[in-house]
Amino acid sequence: MLRRLYHDQPATFAFTDANLAWAEAQMKKFPEGRQASAIIPLLWRAQEQEGWLTRPAIEYVAQMLDMAYMRALEVASFYFMFQLQPVGAVAHIQVCGTLSCMICGAEDLIAVCKDKIAPKAHVLSADGKFSWEEVECLGSCANAPMAQIGKDYYEDLTAERLGEIIDELAAGRVPTPGPQNGRFAAEPKSGLTTLKDFTSGKAQYNASAQAAVDIGDTVKRIDGTEVPLLTPWIQQPPKPKKPAAAKPRKDPKPSADVPPDSSGVTKQEARAASKGRPVSKSNPEPAGAEEKAVAPKPRATRAPKKPKT
Repeated sequence: MLRRLYHDQPATFAFTDANLAWAEAQMKKFPEGRQASAIIPLLWRAQEQEGWLTRPAIEYVAQMLDMAYMRALEVASFYFMFQLQPVGAVAHIQVCGTLSCMICGAEDLIAVCKDKIAPKAHVLSADGKFSWEEVECLGSCANAPMAQIGKDYYEDLTAERLGEIIDELAAGRVPTPGPQNGRFAAEPKSGLTTLKDFTSGKAQYNASAQAAVDIGDTVKRIDGTEVPLLTPWIQQPPKPKKPAAAKPRKDPKPSADVPPDSSGVTKQEARAASKGRPVSKSNPEPAGAEEKAVAPKPRATRAPKKPKT
C-alpha cells in the first residue's frame, strides 16, 4: 500500500516544553552518535501531540536527531501506526478486523463507524470530531470484538455499545475503557473456573483500565504533563568526595627496655645505611667507582715440565 503525505500541511511544528524534555530524555538512552535510534518514539510523541504526523513534525524530529529528512520519512511512511492524514479532533477509532474479532462481530462495529462517522476509513466526520479505520490484530483476542480509542482498549464490544461510546465522546465524556460486558479482564464471563485464589476481589477495574481512570482523560492530545517524567537510565554525576583529613604524624617509639644509643636514635628508628641496587643500564655505576675497585690478582702459572730423556 502506497502511503503519501497529506496534501494540506500546517506551516510549523514544535514540541511543547514538557514533550521536548521527554524527547531529549529518550535520546539519552542511546550512545553518543546513535541518537537516530530514537526516531520511532519521537515521531510517535509528535503524533500524540498533534493527533497525526505532519511533514513539519517529521522535519523537526529529523533535525533533532541530526538525520536526513528522507530517512525520517521512510520510517514514518513504513509503519502504519503513524497517521499521515488528519484524524478526528476528539478521537480516532481503530477497529480490529482480524480473525477472532471478525468472527465475533467486527463487521457490525465497522458498520457503526460508517454510519456515525464517515462511509470510508481515514475520512473525518462532518463535524471533524471523529475518524476511524480497520486495523490488524491488536492482541486482545480473548476479548473480541474490540477497538482502540486513544491509548485504551474497549473490549467485549457490541454495535450498540460502540455507538454509545461515540456519543459519550462527542458529549465531552471519556468512557471507562476495558471490558464492556462486566468482565474484570479476560476471564470467562461466568467467572473464574481455575486459579480462584488469584481473583482480585477488591479492585473495580483491571490494572490497565484503572490507570486510565486515574489519569482521567486518555483520549485527548498528549502535552507531556499527564504523568511525571521519569528517566532512570540517565546517571546523575557522582557527588565530589571530601578529602580525608590528614592524620597527625606519630613519632616512632623505642622498644621497651632498650635505651637509645650515643646518637640518640633507637634501633627501631634507624634508617637503612645503604640504598644500593645492582648495577645495570638503568642504574649505572657511580663515577669514581672504578678507582675503588680492587685490582684482580694475577693468575698463577706453572713452569713448563722438562722433557724426559
